[in-house]
Amino acid sequence: MHAASFVAAILLSQTSPAAPPATATVPPPASAPPLVGPAPAAPPDTRPATPPPSAAAQVPALAASAAAPSALPILTLREALELGRVQNLDILQVNARLDEARQTTWKAWSGYLPQVGAAGSYTRNSVDIQFDLPSGYYVRDVGIPLGPPNDPTQPVSPSNPPGSPTSYTLYPSGFERTYLQKIDQLQGQISVNQAIVAPVLWPAIANAYTAVRVADYSAQQARRDVLFGIAQLYYGVAGLKQLVAVGERQVEVTRAAEKDARVRYEAGSSPKVALLRAEIDRAAAEQDLRRQQAEYRKAKLALATALNRPDDFDVGIPAPPQPPTGDLARLALERRPEVKAATESLSLAEGLRTQNYMRYLPTLGAFFNYRYANATAFSGQTTAWNAGLGLSWTLLDGGLREAEIRESSARVREAEAAKASTDARTVESVGRLQLELDAAVANLAKARERVELARENARLVEVSYRAGAATYLESTDSIQALRQAEIGQVAEALNVDLATLKLLNAVGAYAEVNE
Repeated sequence: MHAASFVAAILLSQTSPAAPPATATVPPPASAPPLVGPAPAAPPDTRPATPPPSAAAQVPALAASAAAPSALPILTLREALELGRVQNLDILQVNARLDEARQTTWKAWSGYLPQVGAAGSYTRNSVDIQFDLPSGYYVRDVGIPLGPPNDPTQPVSPSNPPGSPTSYTLYPSGFERTYLQKIDQLQGQISVNQAIVAPVLWPAIANAYTAVRVADYSAQQARRDVLFGIAQLYYGVAGLKQLVAVGERQVEVTRAAEKDARVRYEAGSSPKVALLRAEIDRAAAEQDLRRQQAEYRKAKLALATALNRPDDFDVGIPAPPQPPTGDLARLALERRPEVKAATESLSLAEGLRTQNYMRYLPTLGAFFNYRYANATAFSGQTTAWNAGLGLSWTLLDGGLREAEIRESSARVREAEAAKASTDARTVESVGRLQLELDAAVANLAKARERVELARENARLVEVSYRAGAATYLESTDSIQALRQAEIGQVAEALNVDLATLKLLNAVGAYAEVNE
């Protein structure tokens, strides 16, 4: 979001007065109408304890002009920030990435939750392998001894069975069909595994929660940066709106002066050079107004793009933000999400190192399997199951664990340095932005003084002009100087507002963008 700085540069570019043209002595008549009314008494030039109000409060006539009714609905600063939270495309991407990161904890817990799997297969075989096995036997007496006699001097074998021959024999009482392989073979299995003692998963689960906190703080900081940019844009658009109001008042003044110069020229009371100068001033004022209106529309379009909506709105004059108080460096270290993210990143690096140490310990788990097959084989059962415990212990892995421990230790040192660097940058940014705010407040005080001096100068020149002691060109130069002073005051008031916003954001105390 650099559009706010672009807006401030536009405002500051309006504060450089053009080189005054050569003057000519044109004494006006005593009855010439005044161009500038009397100015109020200038207040004492004192440095305020807090930043002064924004340009709307510093320039009463300008505030009245900027508050004029608009054909478009007014979008307030709070409404813009709320729209940014729900519609800004960058914030939507941040929220999506955070939702992705939050699944890390479920991934870590999945190692400790039951693992259930199922598998099945169908096989078409070329042959069907089956045979009948006796299911029982009858013992029958056939009347004559069966088998060869035993020769004790020889080893026992089928041709030399032990014992003495008898007339008894076994005959199957029935048969059961046994399938070793079917033409169409079906198999299925359900397995359940449960970790019982898994030391490496203990720090892994804790690290997952830490990683989610890191992602959450990083997302908070990203959202705050986007919303802060929207707030800067809003203040910049409001400043350009006030600049347009200054231009409109200048056009009205130059048109009235041109009309008066034309009447006096036609009456023969003033030379044509006065009319030409009035026409030049009117044309320059109209050109400046068109340029200011174009810049205002461009800035409003940038704000609408940040809000992901059409630019069919107008902006109001926001209240000036109040600067933070107290020990700002300490508050920044306590509140900034990026500081908290750096702290959690250090904890995560230490947790990963602990996780590598846990890999030296064994892992114990339980398992259960249930199987089905339409080929019963020798068991005669189509289903079977088994259960048990499994112990896994890596005794030697070629030094992989030691290398990973050294690597994680280096990452811990890196995280420690990153945290110290984040803390140092945070404290430095708070101090630098405090100095920028002090400078902006001092510049605004000088801009207020310049406006009062320019207004008093314009009043005195107008009195002299009416008395015939000043030329018409001197009168218009004094009005131009007043306009430049008012534009400078608008720019410096915007700088104070932006500097205050930056300091609030650096401290983490900008409530409108905090969650």
